[in-house]
Amino acid sequence: MSTGPGIAITGASGRMGQMLIQTVMASDRAHLVGAIERSGHDWVGRDVGEAMGGVAIGVTVTDDALEAISKAQVVIDFTAPAATLGFAELCAQARAVHVIGTTGMSDDDIAQLDPAARHAVIVRAGNMSLGVNLLVQLTKKVAAALDEDFDIEVIEAHHHHKVDAPSGTALMLGEAAAEGRGKPLADLMDSGRHGITGARKPGDIGFSAIRGGDIVGEHDVLFAAAGERIVLRHMATDRGIFARGALKAALWGMEQKPGHYDMLDVLGLNEG
Repeated sequence: MSTGPGIAITGASGRMGQMLIQTVMASDRAHLVGAIERSGHDWVGRDVGEAMGGVAIGVTVTDDALEAISKAQVVIDFTAPAATLGFAELCAQARAVHVIGTTGMSDDDIAQLDPAARHAVIVRAGNMSLGVNLLVQLTKKVAAALDEDFDIEVIEAHHHHKVDAPSGTALMLGEAAAEGRGKPLADLMDSGRHGITGARKPGDIGFSAIRGGDIVGEHDVLFAAAGERIVLRHMATDRGIFARGALKAALWGMEQKPGHYDMLDVLGLNEG
């Protein structure tokens, strides 16, 4: 068994939960100490390895998040906003690194993480892949270089089970484009067009969401002007890239002081 940090995974039965468990189990730099599910789930009380269709690994799925987190140095959390806020409080009490891949969090939800970040490391990102975070930086730079003659559209596609739109990654890209333009995204965001909407407002950042099949994640940032278009694109074909990024964030977070970080910090891409 690895001598690295003990990691607990929330939402253990979900697609990302299972991928995270497999990634931690395969790592020689960390080990699994907890698997958390909601009360009443049929995995609770079972060995997580057996619940996933394999052999027993000695970790029982629990609905007692406090008990599981108390044993962990890191919690990796891809669940839902309300659950994530609860886990953040428990991680702060345990001084455990909290890696958050939960999407659909509002500005108010994110602000509610601040008290926990005073006591524990929080690494939160709408997307934890290296490629997407490079795309975020490119989007910011291109938006800063082009004026409002170039309209900006963020187009994202995901599987039909995804419950939030725009995706967390699309919002990251929109925020990067808005930052490049020197304005808050809230002042520029245009999503959910329907009916007679009138002409596009110059400077707005549009969003389009596609849902279908088993698409892991595809994101385009389109800069369109008269006579030319620039398209920045990232396509994910393996959900494992997000799990590997989350594990990288977990290990990085072990060396940091309490605070609220993102993947640009983990990857050394934050400017200034």
